[in-house]
Amino acid sequence: MPSLLMVEDDAEIRLGLEQHLKREGFSLHAFSQGRDAVRFLLQSSAGLAPRVDAALLDLSLPDMDGLDVLRAIRGDATYRALPVMLVTARTEEIDRVLGLELGADDYIPKPFGLRELVARVRALLRRAAFMEDQAKGQLLAFGPLSVDLDRHAARVEGELLDLTRREFELLAYFLRNPRRVLTREKILQQVWGMEFLGESRTIDAHVRRLRAKLGNASRHIETIVGVGYRLGSVDGPGG
Repeated sequence: MPSLLMVEDDAEIRLGLEQHLKREGFSLHAFSQGRDAVRFLLQSSAGLAPRVDAALLDLSLPDMDGLDVLRAIRGDATYRALPVMLVTARTEEIDRVLGLELGADDYIPKPFGLRELVARVRALLRRAAFMEDQAKGQLLAFGPLSVDLDRHAARVEGELLDLTRREFELLAYFLRNPRRVLTREKILQQVWGMEFLGESRTIDAHVRRLRAKLGNASRHIETIVGVGYRLGSVDGPGG
């Protein structure tokens, strides 16, 4: 039974989601305060509380910004790869983009349909499980970049990178397809999964964040204007 962390301050919405998600076969650890959720995750990371498989995170919380909860998740060694969906009533695009850049995997705006929410959560979980199955005994490399799928480790010039799950999957996909132009739609399908219902701006936010972590090696990821991205030039040196 998949275990979800849910942070939602509206009692009516929280109770309604709990009931529906439990009927759909999920177990829930629900909180109304961000600090309580972070405390639970720290205990879980230390083996003092149950593990969770994904998180539903409201951005507007009474005690702290939901993005700070996201930062805490991505800063924890155990949960930095945890699939996270933002659930928000905020209408400003900057909030959604910032959430994606901080490592969120998806977002759904309020109000939302329960069937869509469940479909998105299941898509996140399927994708996470698929990537774990694919990450057995494979080593990918291009120029200074390398990814060990078995150990879930990415490096630049041998130096270990601190990547979120989605950033890791994105880099691995680039390394599987060197010098090939990858459209945003193709990346969405292959990295986020066929069921992903978000927008192509998700790709740009994650590529921007990945490039920042790659440092000088970011030059190997080229932007193909109006199309997508390519790892390495057609005739340049590489892996």
